[in-house]
Amino acid sequence: MKIAIVLGTRPEIIKMVSVIDEIILRGHELILIHTGQHYDHEMSDQFFEELELPTPNYNIGVGSSSHGKQTGKMMEGIEEILLKETPNILLVQGDTNAVLAGALVASKLHIPVGHVEAGLRSYDITMPEEVNRKAADVCSKYYFVPTEKSAINLSLEGISRKDIFITGNTVVDACFRNLEIAKKHIDDIENSSNPSNSFNPSNSSNNSTSPDSSKSSSFSNEILNLLKLDNIITLTMHRAENVDNKKRLTDIIDAIAELKDFNIVFPIHPRTKKTMENFGLYEDLSKLDNVHLIKPLGYLDFLLLMSKSLIIVTDSGGLQEEAITLDIPSLTLRYNTERPETVEMGGNILVGADKDFIVDSANKILNDKSFYDKMSLAPNPYGDGTAGKKILDIIEYSYEKGECRLDSPDDIMDTFTTLMKIVDEDITVSDFEINNNALIRTVFNPAYESMKFPSDDLNLKGMNILYDKMS
Repeated sequence: MKIAIVLGTRPEIIKMVSVIDEIILRGHELILIHTGQHYDHEMSDQFFEELELPTPNYNIGVGSSSHGKQTGKMMEGIEEILLKETPNILLVQGDTNAVLAGALVASKLHIPVGHVEAGLRSYDITMPEEVNRKAADVCSKYYFVPTEKSAINLSLEGISRKDIFITGNTVVDACFRNLEIAKKHIDDIENSSNPSNSFNPSNSSNNSTSPDSSKSSSFSNEILNLLKLDNIITLTMHRAENVDNKKRLTDIIDAIAELKDFNIVFPIHPRTKKTMENFGLYEDLSKLDNVHLIKPLGYLDFLLLMSKSLIIVTDSGGLQEEAITLDIPSLTLRYNTERPETVEMGGNILVGADKDFIVDSANKILNDKSFYDKMSLAPNPYGDGTAGKKILDIIEYSYEKGECRLDSPDDIMDTFTTLMKIVDEDITVSDFEINNNALIRTVFNPAYESMKFPSDDLNLKGMNILYDKMS
């Protein structure tokens, strides 16, 4: 089987690591298509190398541009490659412009699309990522969702339950895998007789599964020293709604300035730094002894920094997932999130740009052990680190059954009536559908006032269901 993957940013690469590993392990032909939207070809190759991944087969090299120009260039390049390679399936991950471009092009060419991390919804249409993820879901055949909540989102939007697969999130796979690589690298440096050869972070460009990474994952002496600090808060901030809003940014920085019992490590994005300087916020913050403003880190550097932190304060989506995976309490500088499971499980608090809320929450985590334990021991909603294996199992099974393709229909379309019903019999979803020639869309459990995803073995007794009755 020939499997193509479109990747555009480092977060996508990181989250597809376990899928790539499985494709190679199982002997399938892998076609890696890199859109190169954030960094040059040399940096791209080095990043794949440090994560022990194969170099991409193609690098389109679209660079940075407006959303429309960038997406258009990607679509043109991806189309040319897919026409040449004719893969059996195209995989995309997440919600970037590369995801949108890849999904649109493949669906037009009748190549099945598998969307990894499908079904996330912030319901904030002002976010470009929300538009991208929803459009990609319209184009997909396989929906690899991280949680039941994501699966319910899709079923409520009319996606057939049979195309939705709850696999967990590949970010868990990536954290476990790549943290071991990071630890191995730092052990090599600490055991080296010449640590002065370590990488200088001034050559780097960003961090983890939200901001970009660097040319190398080697650790500088500065980072090694920072890792020895106690009560570390790792802070990241890059979203326009925070960085470009003077009041929000001022409130956040004022909150940081009050957290005097913490060592705050802030790998600062160049754009964030420039805005802080323009607003007159940077100089005062840089004078605080407990605030460590450093240049952006490589991914492996940043992953290890997170693992040594007491709290993650961020406006990133991906870091919310990584924090709960690493058992680190997270304070999210946003008013909504497409990762609500992290909040519901108790590992994440949405603090927005509320100065008092930020300060009070951080201090409570530090000083209230029971509160800290509750957050750090929150169950991980994203699985056990086997998402990549599950995704490949599903693709292989579909391919072996001859279903991994998009064909024009040969049969006259079935008509159906959408109905609602309270089920009073002891019956599973699968048996109900067989007995009633139906497809269940959604399930509501009145006892718990909650939606349930209609998995095959879910018992429907006492449930309210919405279903399509075929005729």
